[in-house]
Amino acid sequence: MRVSLLVAVCSLSLPQLAAADGEESYRTRCALCHGGGAAGSDRAASILAKLHASAPEELARIITEGVPSRGMPGIEIAEAELAPLVSYLKELAAEAPPAARDPRAPRARVGSLPLVAGGVLDGTILNESGFDAQLRTADGDIVRLRRDGDAFREAALEPFVDWPSYHGSDTANRHSPLDQIDRDNVGQLAMQWFFPIPDMPMIEGTPVVIAGVMYVTAVNQVYALDATTGREIWRYAQPRTEGLVGDPAIGLNRGVAVRDNLVFSVTDHAHVIALDRFTGERVWDTEMDDYREHYGAVVAPLVVGDLVIAGISAGDTGLRGFLDAYYAETGERAWRFWTIPAPGEPGSETWGDPEVLRRGCGATWLTGSYDADLDLLYWATGNPCPDMNGDRRPGDNLWTNSVVALRPRSGEMVWYFQFTPHDTHDWDAQEPLLLIDEEFRGRPRKLLVQGNRNGFFYVLDRTNGRFLLGEPFVNQTWAEGLDDSGRPIVLPGSVPTEEGTDVCPAIYGATNWWSSSYHPGTKLFYLMALESCDTYTKADEEWQRGRNWMGGATRLADGAPNRKYIRALDIQTGRTVWSYEQAGDARTFSGVLSTDGDLVFFGENSGSFAALDARSGEPLWHVSINQEWRASPMTYMVGGRQYVAIASRLGFWAFALP
Repeated sequence: MRVSLLVAVCSLSLPQLAAADGEESYRTRCALCHGGGAAGSDRAASILAKLHASAPEELARIITEGVPSRGMPGIEIAEAELAPLVSYLKELAAEAPPAARDPRAPRARVGSLPLVAGGVLDGTILNESGFDAQLRTADGDIVRLRRDGDAFREAALEPFVDWPSYHGSDTANRHSPLDQIDRDNVGQLAMQWFFPIPDMPMIEGTPVVIAGVMYVTAVNQVYALDATTGREIWRYAQPRTEGLVGDPAIGLNRGVAVRDNLVFSVTDHAHVIALDRFTGERVWDTEMDDYREHYGAVVAPLVVGDLVIAGISAGDTGLRGFLDAYYAETGERAWRFWTIPAPGEPGSETWGDPEVLRRGCGATWLTGSYDADLDLLYWATGNPCPDMNGDRRPGDNLWTNSVVALRPRSGEMVWYFQFTPHDTHDWDAQEPLLLIDEEFRGRPRKLLVQGNRNGFFYVLDRTNGRFLLGEPFVNQTWAEGLDDSGRPIVLPGSVPTEEGTDVCPAIYGATNWWSSSYHPGTKLFYLMALESCDTYTKADEEWQRGRNWMGGATRLADGAPNRKYIRALDIQTGRTVWSYEQAGDARTFSGVLSTDGDLVFFGENSGSFAALDARSGEPLWHVSINQEWRASPMTYMVGGRQYVAIASRLGFWAFALP
């Protein structure tokens, strides 16, 4: 009889069963497909990487339940045999060399490559093919080479334009001055390379490109790639963490930050790590907070001076939100800003129940923006908990659903603006905060603009947080409008009830974390908008460890639309100038990229990657990739050639002109 997972896990702790007893089990049950030493055969690939990364409990589940999607049946195995087999598998993985445990990793070797100009180039050869090579010199530089006959020439990097951070700039405005690809030639755009990252539930990251090297992530993984070929230069990986709750448990990571020779990323269990930019070796690892208290991380960090800024995730699980700054060289924490005040602190009077205050959420899971002239850091905060039930948290629930402006050296708050006080619809403010220097209503202003999840487009003065404009960009039924201070005038009957209340927008929001952009040439703001409505219900729930704390539920309201659009807004009025409707249900999570070529790139619901005319919204180009898009596009230039890149659920794609 097949052993249940529970029995299998329990059996792993039996000390009297030696690992050596599992060798025969492996040889007679597994080796035919997976080969001697688990290194693979013609029937199945090496499983050393999986054995190395998986906990014994996970291996027991795989053995007993199988992986039907990959042709592996479950094995009917006695309890007394399972534990020794799992122990032997872990022993195989531990004894295997690092390259064997990671069969997709580059096969690095020390050697020399001949050059077309004469002589040789010495170093560690990271990759070599009939077309190209990548080599790391003794001083750590990575050299990209192209084959020319029987020798190699160094690939041209200049002119190059980097994409140095998650948003592409500290302003969070995903607009690029590159114009090599434009409205006239975008129809010739063709795929240049694809880099797969298998076995990931979804990929939501944006690549960062520095001097021709691209850095991409998946959960607990960082890769360095040749940005012109997609060839892997190095990788860093660590196992996923068991026992997480919320977004980190799904397996998300949105990217890296780079400063000098270090690459910074976060792990699923709320650590910030620094890697050597040229080798991928870990330099430091700092815990933000205990993942057993529901803390996790998915954010792409932001570098400000010598500080690395990172926020936390799992904001629907009942935690106290914060934003941290760490010294880039050492990983030592410089400061912490709590998004939920402690009892007795200013703002705590806006909460009520002390227990809810202690676990009020307010996560910080999307990368912020920074104004060097004002020396102000801007970060959006998440929703309060429990999400749909506000009965025990009367008041505005500061500083949730807000933008906070902080001094980056100290974490001191200079001002805040709350978009949705006392939120009961999970409309957090985790949408990009774009910093724009633009004339507004007749005079130059330093603006902060955002399309908010609550359905309103906002324009603020970023020097002081003053409200300048707020207009709906989707159908919304919860507010009559905004008053002169930007506070919503809430309509009666719009809060969740036990019976259910229909409200627009839906819980996903009128928009979400998907990237947005402002084109200084067209004077238009572009975003992905969702027209939808939900039935919101509330419930009386106590916080429980290991569970979400939603305080209710949602479902698509009867007869409600569920469509996504690319919309262009006039920032002077909030008026929609044009709107591109996507076919099908609202499945894409792609944001937008605009360029000086007067193009708006995005991932379409249909599975196509597409470009619109930035001035009219007319579709100009698409390629059918047949993917679900969970990330936003970016662009860069290497060797005088402009590329556009985006991640799908399978990996990363790059496009350029022929």
